[in-house]
Amino acid sequence: MKSILSNEDARQAALYTVIFLFFFQLVADFVEAIYAFGLLGTGIPNEIISVALFLSPILLLIFGKSFASWGLVLLGELVLVSRLIEPLLDTRGKMLVSGIGVGCFLLFLPILLWRLGRAGRTQAAYPLGAGLALALALSVLLRAWSSGSDLSTPGMFQVIGWGLALVAGVLLPAAFRKEQPIEKLSQPGETAGFGKLAGLCIGIVSAFIMLYFTFTSPNVIARWTGGSYLAILTTLAIGMAIFGLGFTARLDKLMSLPKGWLLGWNALFILALVFTILPHQLAFPLEPSGYPFHEPPVSPLAYLPLYLMLMLSPIILVDFTWYSHELLALQPKARWLGGGFLLAAVFFLLMVLAHVFTTVYDYIPVIGGWFRDKFWLVYLVGGFALALPALGRAKSSHLEKPANLGWVAVIIPAIYVFAIGGAILVGTRPPLITKTDSSLRVMTYNVQQGYSEDGQKNFEGQISLIRSVDPDLLGLQESDTNRIAGGNSDLVRYFADRLNMYSYYGPKTVPGTFGIALLSKYPIQQPRTFYMFSEGEQTAAIVAQVQVAGKVHNIFVTHLGNDGPIVQQAAILEEVGDLENVIAIGDFNFRPDTEQYQLTVERLGDAWLLKWPQGIDDQGLNPTDRIDHVFVSPGTMIEDARYLTSPESDHPALMVEITW
Repeated sequence: MKSILSNEDARQAALYTVIFLFFFQLVADFVEAIYAFGLLGTGIPNEIISVALFLSPILLLIFGKSFASWGLVLLGELVLVSRLIEPLLDTRGKMLVSGIGVGCFLLFLPILLWRLGRAGRTQAAYPLGAGLALALALSVLLRAWSSGSDLSTPGMFQVIGWGLALVAGVLLPAAFRKEQPIEKLSQPGETAGFGKLAGLCIGIVSAFIMLYFTFTSPNVIARWTGGSYLAILTTLAIGMAIFGLGFTARLDKLMSLPKGWLLGWNALFILALVFTILPHQLAFPLEPSGYPFHEPPVSPLAYLPLYLMLMLSPIILVDFTWYSHELLALQPKARWLGGGFLLAAVFFLLMVLAHVFTTVYDYIPVIGGWFRDKFWLVYLVGGFALALPALGRAKSSHLEKPANLGWVAVIIPAIYVFAIGGAILVGTRPPLITKTDSSLRVMTYNVQQGYSEDGQKNFEGQISLIRSVDPDLLGLQESDTNRIAGGNSDLVRYFADRLNMYSYYGPKTVPGTFGIALLSKYPIQQPRTFYMFSEGEQTAAIVAQVQVAGKVHNIFVTHLGNDGPIVQQAAILEEVGDLENVIAIGDFNFRPDTEQYQLTVERLGDAWLLKWPQGIDDQGLNPTDRIDHVFVSPGTMIEDARYLTSPESDHPALMVEITW
């Protein structure tokens, strides 16, 4: 480590690694916090105005060189400080501080490039590229060791962030203290053209968009496709390790290839990315008669684009390094960079909104419906923006060989190996249970994307409540956090690993449902997902089998739309049909005085009333407005039933003890 920090390129790469990693963490928390307010209010929150912080490059456009000359170190330090403070705050404070950090970074980056370009340091593109590659590797590592969540955010592990910030805080002022600007090599206003400059800015920012949306959290890709998380993580690691091994020896030659080669690489990556998503982007029937609609099987060949995409993904880092070099060589004016990065920041914001709208389209007036089933299109646009600057590249261009970065070839593969080891180590290993008594403890819980009743992120509080019940079967609703709206965390994986239970995620994230999952102490057999007719938010149900003490139970988990549309419940009852030993659990969104409820109890029994026929338990609890239910086959014996009201979520949990 001492030898790494003893040369300038290595110090620059280490600094950029921390700054870039912190940006990924800040933007994830910023978007998640804004979404949390919308989740609580089931609408567009007033707090959405804070997205204006994405437009911070406008300050560089207005003030130009006078601001850029002194603002770099200050902005960098504010990024570091924001990252340290925001995990300590409530959701509103986190939104504000992380938003400030995002705004500071989106100003820091163009000022950094202006300073480097003004000093003629075109070779700085290599430390920038190395820093982004290392930041990606560290993000994957931190996610792998915490089951899809960021290890460095909660509790005592915040010391990781403090340690990284200390290193970067020392390196930042030293990195630019002795900078000696040289005479400009060109006048971009006369020779480069603003269009080319803006294209490079959008390409650079698109690299951050694509990494943030997907690759900084490989669990996201696993939930797109239902593929093996470990296989996806390992394939990404191989691709990035090859990139790391070739960074010092071949990257200059690679980027000096004719543009057709690099355009081809970009095109293959984009096609592989889109065709990774498309097989899971379902073509839902337009009429209620087409439901229940079962998710069709996916051919094994459909997973070839997934692994091809992962192996091709280093093109994002190649593009970023290439575009950075081209921009530095232009030596653009500060105001020109401000304008270019303002356009790029607007694109970033639009891409974030588009990504979120593919899930919450029903709550977005006028334009929301257009985003339904357009998840694939978000990535097509993002990939095209990433590749667009390559179209204006000359047939070939000379880039000097990277210097003093040989250690990158060792560290990047090592980080990914450590990440894979962490994913294996923290992964769930349910014990083999030989149950002899004829009983089953069932729990249904709407976890509100892991947020408490007062809107604070609350994974650990909800896990603690679940542990106090110790269910054999657990149905979760609003558990689809593998999107930028949920900070790219994997709530189901996190819960399953800590509860040491088998899990079935339910509907993939591509179709845009709000998420249901089944966790079990016993192996989950033949799990599958089907969908109900939905005029608004898309709804789904899980059906699976669990065998306990020689008895096979047919398990259904669901979350109906607002007011529990009868057409959706009718689809579930159609699937129940003549099955025996049915346990149907979930947030049904209908109360006992509704037609939907009456239709259900004609076929199944209400476990709460089977235990408490008067509707009041032995503690005096009379939940007349209950919408979270457990329904069971006729003749099922209920030993106990309890609604557990707590501030850990906005819904009570329901526990039912079944005997036979």
